Amino acid sequence: MMRILVTGASGLLGLNFALAVDGKHHQVTGVANTAPHIRVNFPYLQAELTEPGIIEKLLDSEKPDLILHTAALANMEACEADPQLAAEVNGELPGRIAEAAGRHDIQMIHISTDAVFDGTKGDYRESDTPNPLNVYARTKREGEQVVIEANPRALVARVNFYGWSMSGTRSLAEFFVNHLAAGKSVKGFTDVLFCPLMVLDLADLLLEAAEQKLHGIYHLVGAQAMSKFDFGTAIAHKFGFDPALITPASVFDGGLVAARSPNLSLNTDKLTQALGHSLPAFETGLARFYEQYQAGFPQYLRELAQPVV
Repeated sequence: MMRILVTGASGLLGLNFALAVDGKHHQVTGVANTAPHIRVNFPYLQAELTEPGIIEKLLDSEKPDLILHTAALANMEACEADPQLAAEVNGELPGRIAEAAGRHDIQMIHISTDAVFDGTKGDYRESDTPNPLNVYARTKREGEQVVIEANPRALVARVNFYGWSMSGTRSLAEFFVNHLAAGKSVKGFTDVLFCPLMVLDLADLLLEAAEQKLHGIYHLVGAQAMSKFDFGTAIAHKFGFDPALITPASVFDGGLVAARSPNLSLNTDKLTQALGHSLPAFETGLARFYEQYQAGFPQYLRELAQPVV
């Protein structure tokens, strides 16, 4: 059994990982800068990780075997609006955690992003040179570099995932479900390719990578590349929504402030060779996502965010 400290435990990945993993084979403690959600099934600590001395304090008190660092300023438009905060949270903090983890002989997994690439060619390998296009991507790339420099034994996982969140607004999949369920028309970008991975599948892969003590940079994304239009259409068909509500569109007509990379298909050969098996199929992950919907999991997560009276 590993003792796992998960930063960003109120975020989509951090929360889903902690809920799925804690108490089954490992013990999870979550850390976030938001007020504790006392209904969760794992210990939850409130802390601002950028405060001086807080990382050492947490490591001394919790004594984890593994740090899963998911905390980030992940909203691209927010990063454009406050590049200094993005640089501190995404670019500097990961290095401080990596350095402390190395000093305490604690395994670390740092969550990065596929967006470190400019998307001009696709099928990117870990050895390809990143070229981030916006503040979020640039600061996440800086985070990768400081982690590897501070702690070569750390694992940097470039990801792109979807799932259910407490706010119901943290993933592209939720965007499509929310709008299509209400009968609202939405745009689906046909000129942006990515490799979506269901968050529970990502949690499984992260655990497996930790158990095998993988280190360096790995691509942990879905096995299938698709456009965001095709992603939305697949969700519509699975959930029984009207796919005609999704209008094919170009990302250049989306009114977005931060530049987007058009082709973020990533090659996962390095990961599959290290793990010795193929990655979960897109249809498998989408089925898990739909099963959670049927079981009321989105409502459960929203209830977690409500104060107890």
